[in-house]
Amino acid sequence: MEAQNVEVAALVQKIAALHANITKLPSLNPSPDANALFTSLVMACVPPNPVDVTKLSPDVQGMREELIRLCSDAEGHLEAHYADMLAAFDNPLDHLGRFPYFSNYIDLSKLEFDLLVRYIPGLAPSRVAFVGSGPLPFSSLVLAARHLPNTLFDNYDRCAAANDRARKLVRADKDLNARMSFHTVDVANLTDELAKYDVVFLAALVGMAAEDKAKVVAHLGRHMADGAALVVRSAHGARGFLYPIVDPEDIRRGGFDVLAVYHPDNEVINSVIIARKMDAHTKGLQNGHVHARGTVPIVSPPCKCCKMEANALQKREEMATTTELSI
Repeated sequence: MEAQNVEVAALVQKIAALHANITKLPSLNPSPDANALFTSLVMACVPPNPVDVTKLSPDVQGMREELIRLCSDAEGHLEAHYADMLAAFDNPLDHLGRFPYFSNYIDLSKLEFDLLVRYIPGLAPSRVAFVGSGPLPFSSLVLAARHLPNTLFDNYDRCAAANDRARKLVRADKDLNARMSFHTVDVANLTDELAKYDVVFLAALVGMAAEDKAKVVAHLGRHMADGAALVVRSAHGARGFLYPIVDPEDIRRGGFDVLAVYHPDNEVINSVIIARKMDAHTKGLQNGHVHARGTVPIVSPPCKCCKMEANALQKREEMATTTELSI
């Protein structure tokens, strides 16, 4: 325990020093100094660490909240910068790899798709919503191009400039331009529209404070169709200094059956929560106390043996005409 406390204290000290230097930056726009500091921050938060950021002192909690806001602002500037750069090409989609973290979005989107198929067998969404899509809607682009080639995507963001940038990225691709739409609206103002989606993705930075995230989830729970899937991005461990941590219990209270929580241990920063909108009968049975499925499975990144077992299970299920992808 003492060794863990020393490890946590060393991490907090390092994060605090980076936070202090980030607050001294003249601008959060991409620059050698800003890029170096945020890269150092990410590198400090990715390795496994026993820290539980929700139990740190009030002063550290305040620093963490400010750091998440700074990361959000810097991420917005970085995406806007690259969106403008990509828009200068005849076909921007041919050059997405110029974005330094594009491979992370590829891995995250595959993870989310595989989790959806694993925990909601037979899922074949005709229409998907992505809430908080931003100027570089990588997740929607990757999902649409690689995993859901027949699905329509509605991307929602409060920033009109972000949506304008995003539209330019798909202008030269006939297929994606036809399947992607961008809407400038706050999710709190969406009501009946939400009922038409088979899956709703909630970006990590929509509702940065815990109570704000809970309100967004509750709003989705009131208006999404029964049985529709919700994919929520969260964070775990030291990665909670970069993104908000979502309590699965808040999702359950919002009217969803939480099916799985996945905490990556690689370069993918965000944890992923898979949930499904409960119908009124199921929600009544829970009565606000007991989870319908019992303990929510925390899905760890599988070892090679787990992958072999999963592949064997997949083959057996395919023989039974049920398709279920293993992670």
